[in-house]
Amino acid sequence: MSAIVCSHVDKAYGATSVIRDLNLAIEEHEFVVFLGPSGCGKSTLLRMLAGLEDISGGEVSIGGTVVNDLEPGDRGIAMVFQNYALYPHMTIFDNVAFGLKRQKVPAAEIKKRVDAVAKTLGLEPYLGRKPTELSGGQQQRVAIARAMIKTPKVFLFDEPLSNLDAKLRNHMRVEIARLHQSLKTTTVYVTHDQLEAMTLADRIVLLKDGVIEQIGSPAEIYRRPGNLFVAGFIGTPNMNFIEAMVGKGKDGWTLTGAGTVLSLQGGDFHLQHGDRVMLGIRPPDLKTAEAGAGNLLQGTADLIEFHGNDALVTFGSGGKEISALVPARECPALRAPVRYSFDEESIHLFDATSGASLRKQ
Repeated sequence: MSAIVCSHVDKAYGATSVIRDLNLAIEEHEFVVFLGPSGCGKSTLLRMLAGLEDISGGEVSIGGTVVNDLEPGDRGIAMVFQNYALYPHMTIFDNVAFGLKRQKVPAAEIKKRVDAVAKTLGLEPYLGRKPTELSGGQQQRVAIARAMIKTPKVFLFDEPLSNLDAKLRNHMRVEIARLHQSLKTTTVYVTHDQLEAMTLADRIVLLKDGVIEQIGSPAEIYRRPGNLFVAGFIGTPNMNFIEAMVGKGKDGWTLTGAGTVLSLQGGDFHLQHGDRVMLGIRPPDLKTAEAGAGNLLQGTADLIEFHGNDALVTFGSGGKEISALVPARECPALRAPVRYSFDEESIHLFDATSGASLRKQ
């Protein structure tokens, strides 16, 4: 059993509250990512699971056992840090085997287990080398191997790819995903990088100021963000937000904002005449408007960022800066007039005061 349950967990440093009344259940074999901006409490929460931080209130259980007062070594967890923390004077074999040697595991068993984990992670050619002779990605694999060899119930990863360059991060992300698919060990992974979260997670736990803002699969959080913070944090390029006033139209609803009036059926949202709302539209959902298209956002192309197959076009509409991600072949010239439209199914509406989603369940 390797399920993790947090019940009413609190963490405070003196009068400063970092985690507040957090409740979370992580299923056995699940890959869960703690995501959020710096200072949101994600690493603190991970360290509480590991036993590296005391729990101020509530309970944490792993595999059905409350672990609040257990030492890290008694929790059945293995942790991989942002810093590889390898012993520079030891060979890779000795780094990986270090924990087993301290436990006085027989030499033959150590060799068998090191060889097995080295094969899984492609480290066989490097076992006789020192850490300084390896690349950053190879060193991170050694750190993962050192964790794997303990055959833990739970893997904890604390921003393990932050020190790698972009290309190597992508490569290691794929390796970690494959490793989880083969081992099926319950895994908790901390990152501030939404791309890592979206590509690795079975579920994302999105945190802000020590509070869970939303829990769901990457697709659920991307398609149905529960509030303005979630909508603005998830998705690259960032979602466009336009403040608008709701009006009751003849056959539906109107949204007046950004120098334009937009028409909606509005059946998917809780709307009332006179409400102030935030309209959210992702840049890929703005399409080059054809003749006669409705729901237009138009202006002058102020900035164009070429992305290869796509181009991000930024333009002003009613004093609001808006971005559209369009195929490169449709990229306008700088300072050219642009006209984009959207389908109602692609938009999001939030209460302008509370930030809560207005979408019906």
